Amino acid sequence: MAEVKQAARPKQENEVVVERAKDFWSQYSKPILIGLGALILLLAGWFGYKKFVKEPAEIKANEAIFKAEDHFLLRDSLNAGTASELAKVADKYDGTKAGNRAKLLAGAAYLRLEDYKNAEKYLKGVDLESKMVQAKAYNLLGHAYAAQGKNKEALDAYKKAGHHFTADDVNSPEYLFNAAFLAHKVLNNKEEATKLYREIRKNYPNSAPGFEATKFLAQLGVYETEE
Repeated sequence: MAEVKQAARPKQENEVVVERAKDFWSQYSKPILIGLGALILLLAGWFGYKKFVKEPAEIKANEAIFKAEDHFLLRDSLNAGTASELAKVADKYDGTKAGNRAKLLAGAAYLRLEDYKNAEKYLKGVDLESKMVQAKAYNLLGHAYAAQGKNKEALDAYKKAGHHFTADDVNSPEYLFNAAFLAHKVLNNKEEATKLYREIRKNYPNSAPGFEATKFLAQLGVYETEE
């Protein structure tokens, strides 16, 4: 009986971690999913500014992705078929700029549809020139990991997002806050959470996450006089 209890304990502890990850996702999923619609607009601005390489594959990829982009923008039109269509473009035109763009949109679409495994698959392959958009891709990948209870991977992805384009004082502190909150509330890693909260407060003091960081540092027993 003792052996059975010992074997069951790691399973129970793992279930607690998973439940905490679900709690994290439940708190942040709504604003995350609402914000995905703006992703296509950000992409459109970037790719409109950067002229595409005039190669047949690039042109065909852009033609193939055009309708799927429209469906992505319209919440009522987004379904598994749209995500699959974007995924096919990403697979067929892998290595092109439009193919990378399709990977990001496919990953975001799967994330919105709560198909986290496919979201992870496509977001992991995103490699874009725009630092701002690439940082967003890392952040979305963090969401996909967190929703699956892959908490350490999520933490790494959020930190990567926050550090990829530090000049973005709107999004970078949000990404870092995702990392800090996950370390604090899910992983129970006080040292890592404290480090990240302090970084947010130091580098982005006037941001909403900067103000929130002070509150959460206090929860950890860390006050300004201790820095």
